[in-house]
Amino acid sequence: MVVELRHLRYLLAVAEHANFTRAAEALHIAQPTLSQQIKQLERSLRVQLLDRSGRAVRLTDAGEAYTRYARRALRELAAAERAVLDVRDLSAGGLRLAVTPTFTAYLTGPLAAEFHTRHPGITLDIRETTQDRIESDLLDDRLDLGIAFSRSHLPGIAGTPLFTETLGLVVGAAHSCAGRREPLPVGDLAELPLALLSEDFATRRHIDEHLAAHRVRPRILVEANSVGALVEIVRRTGLATVLPDATTREQRHLHPVPVEPPLPRRAVTLLRREAGYGSAAALAFTALATNGPKPWAGGEDAPAGI
Repeated sequence: MVVELRHLRYLLAVAEHANFTRAAEALHIAQPTLSQQIKQLERSLRVQLLDRSGRAVRLTDAGEAYTRYARRALRELAAAERAVLDVRDLSAGGLRLAVTPTFTAYLTGPLAAEFHTRHPGITLDIRETTQDRIESDLLDDRLDLGIAFSRSHLPGIAGTPLFTETLGLVVGAAHSCAGRREPLPVGDLAELPLALLSEDFATRRHIDEHLAAHRVRPRILVEANSVGALVEIVRRTGLATVLPDATTREQRHLHPVPVEPPLPRRAVTLLRREAGYGSAAALAFTALATNGPKPWAGGEDAPAGI
């Protein structure tokens, strides 16, 4: 028997769900058909791929080894299909992009708008998630590009520098620090109630590392996984937060508070899978992000394009 693509997909579905019934439901096929196809695959390979003896179905050692290559084969096939369908004149196609949360308020909109103006036939799928998830999704070919921060990336991830981002302390109009011109000593942040991004995000780790370096234990009363939520919380309460300067400039209800020493700046990077297929849409977006106009830049403290 010749192994067909459906056999790989069926095996991976059973491995993911650890159950034939749930896998069959996800595949929209009958459970007996699924079982029969897996047995055909095992007979063809002359090896048992699944251990059916327990309550949950699990991969055997041979199954673990085989599915690693099966996943890789399906990823490469999907890339090949996109390459065939890729329209070089950018009249059609798609781009899967993910960004970390701090970029949503000031970067994602202008970049997406400019890209859409230039290439209206390209469908954009934009997601907001953590940097760790962006890198793993790039490696699994669930994304074409990601925008995150320069750091030690996972093997197989390549980065192109975009600009440098500056973070600052921010309060609402009714806060006692609003309008303050004299820098606030970083040690005073220990007494300042804060609303910050949750610990899953690179921005939060960046803030925590800076405060820990100055032996400051912050009073964090609110954690959120959205910059938009932080903006509204700070605007309506007496809490302070830390945001990119470019975001603060766009919010007339927010007021920056100088801190001494300030939070260190950090490099923003466009991420891609190193050995992955670069579609025409991905190449065009890369050119725009690296060499095109910077519509989010608006003042002396704006991110400086590299």
